[in-house]
Amino acid sequence: MDHALLIGDTGGIGRALRAELERRGVTVTGLSRATGLDVTDEASVEAAIAPLTGPFDLVFVATGALTSGQGPEKSLRQFGAAEFTAQMQLNALGPALVLKHVVRKLPRDRRAVVAALSARVGSIGDNGLGGWYSYRASKAALNALLHGAAVELGRSHKHAIVACLHPGTVATRFTSGYPDHDKVTPDIAAANLIDVVEALTPDQTGGFFDYAGREIPW
Repeated sequence: MDHALLIGDTGGIGRALRAELERRGVTVTGLSRATGLDVTDEASVEAAIAPLTGPFDLVFVATGALTSGQGPEKSLRQFGAAEFTAQMQLNALGPALVLKHVVRKLPRDRRAVVAALSARVGSIGDNGLGGWYSYRASKAALNALLHGAAVELGRSHKHAIVACLHPGTVATRFTSGYPDHDKVTPDIAAANLIDVVEALTPDQTGGFFDYAGREIPW
């Protein structure tokens, strides 16, 4: 990889991903709220991406949140339209809009990876606990959107790889309220994720993988 576009490079995981990529000699172009990007607003996404000089060997979308404020729902009694809509916009719509507008910045003649932070709780097959309705649904929607995009992109970009990645539970401000979860530091998570990115092959495009490269059921 020579040149990466990192969306959300000022967040807890995003900062660590930028540092890890630069440590590996990759030139990183970063976009975030700090640069005026709102991933839930298509006009903002288009305006931010259009002037960039590609091509990018890696596009990594590191945006997202566990909650918009109320906390993940533990029961259906807590489920509501506002939280659901906010989660869908940030966790599913945002990365899909980025992918829509970044396709023209990807090389056609060599390997390129588009990755987005998903989460194991977005797996329907692996859901044995319930709860977290909005967050789970938004990540499941993200997985479906990226899988579909991988199929389409494979027709025009034969060497491209689109992947949903689960980083594990990372110690950031978003997870500070969940002390019972085993957590890794952002630096470790970033190194693990870039290791996975570097190992992916085109026949794995459209897949859902954890921080060790293991496939997660849909």
